[in-house]
Amino acid sequence: MGASAKAELDSLPMNIQKMMQQVQQMQKDMQTAQEGLAQEVVEASVGGGTVQVTGSGTGEITGIKISPEAIDSEDIELLQDLLLSGVQQIQKKARQLSQERIGDAAQGLPLPPGLGF
Repeated sequence: MGASAKAELDSLPMNIQKMMQQVQQMQKDMQTAQEGLAQEVVEASVGGGTVQVTGSGTGEITGIKISPEAIDSEDIELLQDLLLSGVQQIQKKARQLSQERIGDAAQGLPLPPGLGF
């Protein structure tokens, strides 16, 4: 924090100064949580394990494995549905993980009603 920013904080009433410090800490915690999400691995298995999808905690798809049993040239729609389902599961798991981690970072911050995580 620069000297001028610190001087501005020092001139604020104590409760606002404390809240500003909490907000700055929350921002650091949220950034750390977001960086951690990129390192997390989420997995989904659909079709009795015939299609496996992996992704990051940010929802980025990092891999898809398809077993030979899932491939039927006469029922390509089934494979398409399995792939779509696997990707959707990764996205849902990543959203849940993100809400959990970002919510943890916001704990203890005095937010107005309705603005909590």
